[in-house]
Amino acid sequence: MNGLGAPRPSAGLRPLQWLGVALCGGGAVIVLSDAWRAVAVTPAIVEAGALGAAAALATALGVLPLLLARAPAQRTQDTLLGFGAGVMLAATCFSLLNPALEAARAAGLAPWARATGIGAALLVGAGGLMLLEHLLPHAHALGEHGGDRPRRVLLFVLAIVLHNIPEGLAIGVAAVGAEAARATALAGGIAIQDVPEGLVVALALHAAGMKRTRAALLGAASGLVEPLAAVAGAAAVAGAAALLPWALAFAAGAMLFVVSHEVIPESHRQGHERWATAGLMLGFVLMMVLDTALA
Repeated sequence: MNGLGAPRPSAGLRPLQWLGVALCGGGAVIVLSDAWRAVAVTPAIVEAGALGAAAALATALGVLPLLLARAPAQRTQDTLLGFGAGVMLAATCFSLLNPALEAARAAGLAPWARATGIGAALLVGAGGLMLLEHLLPHAHALGEHGGDRPRRVLLFVLAIVLHNIPEGLAIGVAAVGAEAARATALAGGIAIQDVPEGLVVALALHAAGMKRTRAALLGAASGLVEPLAAVAGAAAVAGAAALLPWALAFAAGAMLFVVSHEVIPESHRQGHERWATAGLMLGFVLMMVLDTALA
């Protein structure tokens, strides 16, 4: 506090602190580049990184209306969120669970063994994400956690990053274990879902008082975790082929949790349930057609 009783403005980083930040950033880049060279020898991992990057790009494209035009009406946003939920549900069924069951059958498992095993792996995937969601502090909406706006923004962004992890894992696992066309269809469906998601994140941050450009940049950056998770998922499965059916089912469970716990409730939050449900049905059918036709 200063003599007038008002808080002093927070000081910026000192030169040595900036040097430390630069060294840490440079070290992280070197470590990531070395790790990429180590895993990039496997074509499926390269494909996973590319598909994950495409999904991240779709998130970035979603923020453009905030910068270039008027934001769409809330009903339109909720319809798009419902559409994304339908795409993710269909991707879970046709791009993850079907290949998981096929891989378990190819491994020689009996019908009951593969059905119960895949079901158990699905529940573990959903339960694991539920536990992570419980342990990590985050906010489902910017209205939570009182009036501390910087904390609310940080917790909200953390929730979006947490949301994107299973999407990236699903892309990576599918790139290794599914047919190329099916993996591409899955990544395309997730990218379709990421477009309205990027817009919703940017709009929420802007509505909380953040400048338009900064809100758009944070909304676009929220998708960067997807290519990292995609590469991690692909590398894990490529290193142990026997894990393939269970990894596909695990990713399906994580996706189902996100749809039920995050996307559908958010699409219903403003009272446009019918529009959101109509969008969900259209998204499900579109993804089903894409997956079955391409496969």
